[in-house]
Amino acid sequence: MRIRTMSETDLPTVVALAVEVFGPFHEESFRPAVGEVVFTDRDAHWREEYAEQIPKLAHVAVAETPDGVIAGFVAWDDRGDVSHVAVSPGHRRTGLGRALCEHAFARLKAAGTTVATIGTGGDDFHAPARALYESLGCTPFPLVTYYREL
Repeated sequence: MRIRTMSETDLPTVVALAVEVFGPFHEESFRPAVGEVVFTDRDAHWREEYAEQIPKLAHVAVAETPDGVIAGFVAWDDRGDVSHVAVSPGHRRTGLGRALCEHAFARLKAAGTTVATIGTGGDDFHAPARALYESLGCTPFPLVTYYREL
């Protein structure tokens, strides 16, 4: 597996991967938890938002298999905030998420950043991410967001 900087030609694949990886969160975790009114107001356009957000991310690295398939990606900004870590279902539990995080952390450290942040949800969907980040030595700080239909 090779981790490299995302190229412009990778963009459609990376957006599709984000939709595939994070779709179950939006549709099967968040939507049932908050209900249709909140979902429609806050998250109904999540697919389009990935297409808009990903090209604007400061730094994106992709994990590419020897046969040229993009199996995951990681994104971060210059401040040290890791915003996305995504691994395709067929490549999970192989150490790829760890490698992507370590890649971002190494790039940040090389750029002189002293602290990195990486966040995730407290729901069941995000349990593997929480376990990964804690295994990487990240310290969790719980946050709670409440939604209310008005």
